[in-house]
Amino acid sequence: MTWILEGAAVLCLLYYGIIALYSGLSTSFALFWPSMAVVFALLAAGLHYYNKHPQSVPHWLPVSVATFCTACAVIFVAVELMIGWSAIASSRRAAEYVIVLGAKVRGSEVSNSLKKRLDRALNYAENNPNTVLVLSGGQGAGEDISEARAMYDYLLYNGIPESQLLLEEQSVNTVQNIVYSKKVIDYQEKYKAMAAKESLMGSYRERSDSVKIAVLTSNYHVFRAKSIAKKQEIYNVSGIAAPGDPVLAIHMWVREGFAVLKDKFMGKM
Repeated sequence: MTWILEGAAVLCLLYYGIIALYSGLSTSFALFWPSMAVVFALLAAGLHYYNKHPQSVPHWLPVSVATFCTACAVIFVAVELMIGWSAIASSRRAAEYVIVLGAKVRGSEVSNSLKKRLDRALNYAENNPNTVLVLSGGQGAGEDISEARAMYDYLLYNGIPESQLLLEEQSVNTVQNIVYSKKVIDYQEKYKAMAAKESLMGSYRERSDSVKIAVLTSNYHVFRAKSIAKKQEIYNVSGIAAPGDPVLAIHMWVREGFAVLKDKFMGKM
């Protein structure tokens, strides 16, 4: 068992090195991996000492450590299974609005993760020409333009008509993505209702309550995005999964597990 823990510590350090080389030391949550390397190393050292001197260690200590580690592992695996199921079971139904969640923009260029989301949105929009894409994401550090504007330029350049695109440029996190995008959709529905009344051609809904809405994001992010949307009273919501970055896949899925637990604890989902 000791060698397994030591091997896990080494693998964590190696993966941290891969992350640092691939996307930089400032990558969000990257310090998790050297931290886990330290945890595994301490557990290995503690287990080694216990095997050598079992009589000098109170019985309750290894039992408590083993129980705590097992409970953490069970909770984490359960969360990851829910995340994975949402990614696999993402909806194929046509939506009236698709909220495309933003990701990092480097200057004015979309990152690899964001490009994968946009390519999925591009494919979806081409197959569903009546669907409106709500491009959601504000401007963060190191970004010359908002994520929404970068997405807009990319999709427009690739042939999606302007009439099929709406922008939401205020949000800085997933909760705000959903909240502000919902306001954009409500406004659009209200505008359509007013236009319908003026032309006497019928009626439209003035709120998004009964509108078919989908959230398009990376596969690991679908579960949390849908859960937050339902918390914001968007009950008729489905998920559309885009592939994630293969190099950062383990990192992003692990980070997302902690994000789900944090948002659940804080009442955001």
